[in-house]
Amino acid sequence: MAEVIAQEKSGGKQKKKLIRVDMTPMVDLGFLLITFFMFTTNFTKPNVMDLGLPAKGDPPSGPVVDQKNQVTFILGKDNRVFYHQSNQNDLNAENLKETDFSGVKISKIISEAYKNAPKPENFTVIVKPTDDANYKNFVDILDNIAISKKERYGITDIKPWEKKVYTELTK
Repeated sequence: MAEVIAQEKSGGKQKKKLIRVDMTPMVDLGFLLITFFMFTTNFTKPNVMDLGLPAKGDPPSGPVVDQKNQVTFILGKDNRVFYHQSNQNDLNAENLKETDFSGVKISKIISEAYKNAPKPENFTVIVKPTDDANYKNFVDILDNIAISKKERYGITDIKPWEKKVYTELTK
């Protein structure tokens, strides 16, 4: 509380009054307000995407996915994305096609590859980000896979033979 303390100064005609304000109740009120706003505020919840991981067990021997039963997306720098359905021997600069994230282009590519797959039950989407790719593009490609409702997908490193063709196209 505020209180006025009168004190006389010796030898002078003036009387000085000292005012002392007790701030204890104000500090208590401040903490009560902070506590109130903390309890009434909604804290932001992190956005999390579920990744379907394979069950534990022995890995199958031999190739599981045929080149026509998959589509591979290579995420590059400057928001560029390339795709192909080729193996090591067939991949060249003409087979590695470029697209972008605008509209439903990636979902359409996945759907067309799925229609042309010899075994649709084994169709797999493979995502291979390069070192220059950014996280936003990675999330965008996973969103497009979720939109196209394909549950089989894999994320792996780019192979040296793919990197060679990729660097030829990006120069």
